[in-house]
Formats: sequence, structure tokens, C-alpha cells
Amino acid sequence: MGADMLVEGPGMSEAGLGEIDEPAFARLAERHRRELHVHCYRMLGSFDDAEDTVQETFLRAWRGRETFEGRASFRAWLYRIATNASLDLLAKVRPHPATGGEVRWLQPYPDALLDELPAEGADEPESAALARETVELAYVVAVQHLAPRPRAVLILRDVLGWPAKDVAEWLGDSVNSVNSALQRARAGMREHLPAERQDWTGREDDAATRDLVRRFTEASVATDVDRLAAMLRDDVRCSMPPTPGLQVGRDAVVHDWVADGFVGMQGLRGVHTAANRQPAIAFYQWREQEGAYLPLTLDVLRIAGGAVAEIVTFHADQFARLGLPARLA
Repeated sequence: MGADMLVEGPGMSEAGLGEIDEPAFARLAERHRRELHVHCYRMLGSFDDAEDTVQETFLRAWRGRETFEGRASFRAWLYRIATNASLDLLAKVRPHPATGGEVRWLQPYPDALLDELPAEGADEPESAALARETVELAYVVAVQHLAPRPRAVLILRDVLGWPAKDVAEWLGDSVNSVNSALQRARAGMREHLPAERQDWTGREDDAATRDLVRRFTEASVATDVDRLAAMLRDDVRCSMPPTPGLQVGRDAVVHDWVADGFVGMQGLRGVHTAANRQPAIAFYQWREQEGAYLPLTLDVLRIAGGAVAEIVTFHADQFARLGLPARLA
């Protein structure tokens, strides 16, 4: 039986899914890959772990296809499997944020892939804002501080909007337990989320923020610490996962840059990109022996109140994922 002969939604027959062949099943599941991947990414904070968990989700779904009862949609059934696969991974290896809230397993999520998500709520400003906020690095980091089950409840209820009754069934809990977990998770998020939302909207008319990113890039290429410092908030945060070391405050960040030999670096170029619905800059450095600029670091910025509030720097191994060139001539 082909995937095009199945109607996806409540009422899809158990027999229909049980009789589907593997290629058709894969096509049906593949329609939901990106949204499931983002769901697992929120749960785990790691692009790579999310990729593995989605593959595990599809494998479990195929092996358990005869258990699909058709009472809910195929999409909801996949979300249930993906959530439990994420919880199983966290039960085996649950990393804990370091002192100060540093999440060393954090990885960026390319905006180009986020653009593949279904456009539900795109015409509703509040829905669009919520969707943007819940993939920002600050949100993903805050989620990592929650215990696994409250984390799952928060994402399923507040981000995805699944009813409490469905979430309770998926997690094998009561509705009261789910509601209690949600309240604990919300309190935890208030503790770890930044007080101010970021300025960046990604719109072409966001001229002030785009100008700040441009000036930050130019000052970085020139290794002009004084110009950079003038663009930082007093309480700026700077980290470089998975390398340990979180710097908080303008003075601490600038001191760290100077101590690491940033001043005087030569042959830098910056390329603007975007990750986690935030502005990002890919830095390259000239390598004489290669005769080209090669990847150096990726800075993902959070901008609030007209200044840089946070810089998360990732290693060059993230360039390919963002579709960035391996070298610049």
C-alpha cells in the first residue's frame, strides 16, 4: 500500500498503517522530519543528538506500526515516540549544565533548516514570535536546566500546544501530574531566561540591529577591542561550547579576549549568516600555506537594548551545517 493512499489524521486505520510497505512508510514519516528534529533539538540541546533521536523515532515507528490505533493523527503518534526516545536518551546520559549555567553540549541550529518548518501560525504575530523565541539559544539553554519530564511537558504544552490529556497519556502520567510538572517547568524557565527579549527580528526593516551586527563584524575583523567593548552590554555573557569557560560582564569578556591573544590577530574575514533565529557571523582567517581563508569560529549574537547581550562562539566544525563555504579565496 502506498503512502498516497493513506489519509493522515484521526481515523487512519490500524490495518492501513500495518499493511504499508517500508518505502511508503518512510515517505509518510519523512514529511515530519524537520519539525520532529527541532522538537528533539529543544529537548536535547544538540543538533547531532537530535538527528540520532529522529532516526531512532522512525525506526521505533516502523517496528511498532501495527500498534498505531488511529485515535490520534500519525503526526501526534510520531511526536509521542520522539518525546519518549528523547527521554530514554536523557535517562542514559543526562548532562548537567556547568556552574553558572554553561551548556557545553550546545550546538547551533541553522536558520535555513528552520525555514523548512510548517508555516502554522505564520500569519499570527504572537504565534510567530513564540515560534522564534523557542528556538533561540537562550531558550534552548534554559530548557536544559529542567529535569527531563518537566522539560518534555513544557515543550509539548507551551511550545507545541498539545492538550494536557494527550501529554499525560503519552508520558504515562495523570493530568494533575502533567499540570504540576508544567508549573515547575515554567518557574524554572523564569529563573534561567534573560530578562529582556532580543531585538533581532530578521526583517529587512530592522536597520538599527543590522547596523550593529555590521559594526560588530568590522570591529572584530580589525580586532579593535575598544570598539567591540563599546557595543557590549554591562552584563554581557560569552561562552564557547564545548570548551569550558563562561565569561559574564564586559570587563571579564574583554579581559578574556586580550588574554587569549585576540588583539593583533591578522587576516580575518567575516561572513554574515543566521542560526537559531539570531544573527551570526562566520569568521575566517587567512592561511598562507593554503592560499585561502579557512574557517575559524562562528559567533551567534543575542542583541537586547541596542547592544550585544550574549556571544556564543562555536568551533569551525559547525560551518558545513550552516551551508558556509569550506574556504574563501
